[in-house]
Amino acid sequence: MTHEIDRQAVIELQVPPQPAVARLDRYVALAVSSLSRSYVQHLIEAGHILVNERPARASQVVQPGDVILVRQPVPQPTELVAEELPLTVVYEDADLVVIDKAAGMVVHPGPGHPRGTLVNALLARYPDMRVGAEVRPGIVHRLDQDTSGLLVVARHEQALRALTAQQQAHEMHKAYLAVVEGPMKELEGVIDAPIGRHPRDRQRQAVVTNGRAARTHYRVREQLGAYTLVEARLETGRTHQIRVHFAHQQRPVLGDPLYGRRKSHPTFGLQRQFLHAYRLGFVVPSSGVWREFTSPLPADLARTLEKLRSLVRAV
Repeated sequence: MTHEIDRQAVIELQVPPQPAVARLDRYVALAVSSLSRSYVQHLIEAGHILVNERPARASQVVQPGDVILVRQPVPQPTELVAEELPLTVVYEDADLVVIDKAAGMVVHPGPGHPRGTLVNALLARYPDMRVGAEVRPGIVHRLDQDTSGLLVVARHEQALRALTAQQQAHEMHKAYLAVVEGPMKELEGVIDAPIGRHPRDRQRQAVVTNGRAARTHYRVREQLGAYTLVEARLETGRTHQIRVHFAHQQRPVLGDPLYGRRKSHPTFGLQRQFLHAYRLGFVVPSSGVWREFTSPLPADLARTLEKLRSLVRAV
């Protein structure tokens, strides 16, 4: 049961006779799928989660029949602020803008990133671009914070609908370059595996039987000894899809802090995952003309690739 009191969303849970997990923080995170375990721990520390009307601890063991009240502050509307930030525009017209996003830039405001995002930069350059969702005007698709490369942004509602329709119909071409750990068994193929929230770690995605359909096409571009440069093309666009799919194949993306194997593999000085959205194609809504754009590897990825090639030549 969920209701709102004094600008707080209050969720009431009753522990069944045989609870699935014992710890309070894990139980709440599993019971309320919109809350991560870390956020649940924050709510517990702030006194917003009560068990039988009493303050609780994250490690507290839940008991059958316990009544848990989760009080979550209701988010207030966010006022978007235009900010003059570096922005690489590859193409623009009256319908849309194609951006070559730098690694490290978050696409839209959210918890922990209220400012300094791509959306803030877009509003400074295109002050009339207030279309779509409140905090992500014109955003058709996203890239992870530490993934660089191309994305398209709509400048008005009609363009947003047209571009979103192309994406949903799998007509938008999105290709990435990635270095993965280990050799690929096949020179090309399709990873077809559903993706959903990780059952134990709410910050991660995973291949799960009840997840949403996800398909990644790939082909090997270059064998690099213990690593492989691959081109990956998305048929669907699930959160962290490429990173999750290759990790599921025991071939995680080099330098990936969330799904990779940083402890057992060197990163060659790389400070992020080796993943770059290098090609983007779609039909421009107003003209009906197919346009395709490419982006070269950023300097940090190019340096890492050259180091890998040097190691192969030295063998």
